[in-house]
Formats: sequence, C-alpha cells, structure tokens
Amino acid sequence: MTDFDVVDPADIRAGRATDAYFDRTVETLDHAGLNPHVVAEVTADQFPTGEFELLAGLQDAARLLEGLPVDVDALQEGTCFDGGPVMRIEGDYRDFARYETALLGFLSHASGVATNALHARRTVPDTPLYSFGARHVHPSIAPMIERSALLAGFDGFSHVAAGDRLDRQPSGTMPHALILCFGRNNQEAAWRAFDDAVDPEIPRIALCDTFSDEKDEVLRAVDELGDALDSVRIDTTSSRRGDLRHIVREVRWALDAQGRQDVDIFVSGGLTPESLARLADVADGFGVGSYVTNADPVDFALDIVELDGDAISKRGKLGGVKEVYRTSDGGHHVALETSPGPTDGDPLLEPLLRDGELTREFDLDRAATHVASDAETVGFDR
Repeated sequence: MTDFDVVDPADIRAGRATDAYFDRTVETLDHAGLNPHVVAEVTADQFPTGEFELLAGLQDAARLLEGLPVDVDALQEGTCFDGGPVMRIEGDYRDFARYETALLGFLSHASGVATNALHARRTVPDTPLYSFGARHVHPSIAPMIERSALLAGFDGFSHVAAGDRLDRQPSGTMPHALILCFGRNNQEAAWRAFDDAVDPEIPRIALCDTFSDEKDEVLRAVDELGDALDSVRIDTTSSRRGDLRHIVREVRWALDAQGRQDVDIFVSGGLTPESLARLADVADGFGVGSYVTNADPVDFALDIVELDGDAISKRGKLGGVKEVYRTSDGGHHVALETSPGPTDGDPLLEPLLRDGELTREFDLDRAATHVASDAETVGFDR
C-alpha cells in the first residue's frame, strides 16, 4: 500500500488497475474453456473527421503490454490522427483482457493533454512556451503532463519531480508567495534576496504585479536589479487584469523608454490559444497551465474486430482488421488491411511489440520533431 490514493505501479503491471467486469470476463471464459485468438483495435473515431488529435501516452502503453504474449502495432508516438485505429493488438484474449482499462487510460489522458498543448504551440510557434499547470492535477501524473507538453513542442515545464523522471531541468523563478513573505511594498527586498541567493545560471525574472501597477513594479525591478534583470513576469489575476494586451504594451513601452530593450516580458495566468494569439506580438514568452492540464481525454475505445480469423464487431463499430494511411496532401485514410490503400499513402501502423518484446525506442526529442512535421502536413488547427 502507498501513503496516497494512487495505484501502485506493481498493481498496474499485474492487471489490477482494471474494471471489475474484465476480471469476471476472464473468470467466465476460463470456466467455459474459451480463450479465442482475436485482433482488437484502439480507436476514437471510426472514420476520419477532419479534426485532428495528437497521439501520446504510447510509451506507458507499451510498457504496460510488454512481456505479454501479444503482437502490437501502433502509430508512431506524436502522430496526428482523426479516425481509424491508433493501435492494434493480436493475441489470445484472456492474455490481455484485464489491461484494457489501464491501456485506454494511458492513451486517452496523455493524448488529450498533448492535443491541447499542440493547439497552444501552434498558436505561438516561435515564442518560448512553458507548462505551468502541474498544480491542477494529481501529483502522481505530473510527469505525464510535462512529457505530453514537451511532445507537443513546449520548451520546458515547472515540476521538479517530473524533471527527475524525464531527466530535464525544470523552469521557474519566483511566486507571489516569495514577494509577500517580505511584507507589504518590499518588492525590492524580495527581488534582491532572490538575486543574492539563487544559482547565477537561473534567469533573473522578476514577478511584477504583486502590490501595485505592473509598469510601476517593472520599473522598480529595473532600478533594483539593473543589468542583472533578464525578464519580468506579468501574472495579473483576472479580477484586476482589464486589457492584458494593453498592459503588456505599456510595460514594453516603459522598458524601451529606459533603454532596456534587452528585458523580456513573460506572461502567465489562465492563458488559452485565444489569449496567446492576442499577445503573440507583444510578449516574449508564456507559461500555460490549466488549458493544457484540464484537457478532456480523447475518448478511445478498444474493440475486438477479428475472432479466430473472422471479421467481427459490435453494432456501430467497423469489423475487420484495418490499416490507416497518410497521403502526401496530409489526408488520413482508413481501409481494411486486405484492401488496397491510397496510391500515394504511407501506412502508419508500425510494429510496437512482437510476442511481448518491445521493438521500438522512445526518444522524446525525436518524437517532438515528428509532431512538428506531422502537424504541418495535416494542417493541424487550419
């Protein structure tokens, strides 16, 4: 047992992170002497919809199924999809039945987070973008949140333990709590103490909206830190914000008037693609939180589509083993595996496991590069 309300990883691997009816299904099939050979597919939409989402969570899904006597094919991590299977599992059903719940959870949640992160990234493609939303989710899944954001092209994240897990250095300087701890209107003391205490390699980004007008605090930070000041951060609460774009422009004007064109303006706090688009030309960097972390999971389902070599499906689903293709114009096509695909289409389902052995490596940087290319190919957000 753990000290917190989380499922132990050993229980996930053992198939305990499942819905009760899968346990009863396995018990019933065992009692009946049945263990059919099946092909099952993970899909969100049966046919292409034109609304692309981003596949994430594949590394965890692969580790979940690793060691089971199954063959698994899947899209490449970071592929955009809008219909058809993202994963195919072939094996004797009882060998993987209990893992459906955890498998869908790994793929559904991470793909939803990565999809929203990609919407944000595509809105400001050339501006530094950081994931600041770990406080909105259960701490046990923070590494998944941050990895999904990096996959979508974010430049960094704030969570320390996620950094340990992902072997990445977390980003961040000071919260309002630090300023408040020095007492009312003692912002200079807080900024100076930070500068004196923190590793010189950490950027000097002064938070400038705690007690007074943003422009006033920015100019005070310039006076206090001088050339040491790298950036200022504006995180004005929504109840006091007014026209945030105007505030940022006013701060930029004041900095430029002081000859401090070298000081960047970093904006955070409740940002969405709409607000990012409005601020893209006046801010130098963004921290995005709840828009990414609060994303709806992708509604994946796992369905048997072949039973002992014969096509089968429940009502409303498409029976038979399928393939998905990417065409040169960015199209996403679904066809039966036994039917010819589009003449200029490349099949997207590739081996992931063979008889339980992993056939791929997971390189986050390479996957992020693939995301950027594939999102451009399919016209994600266009």
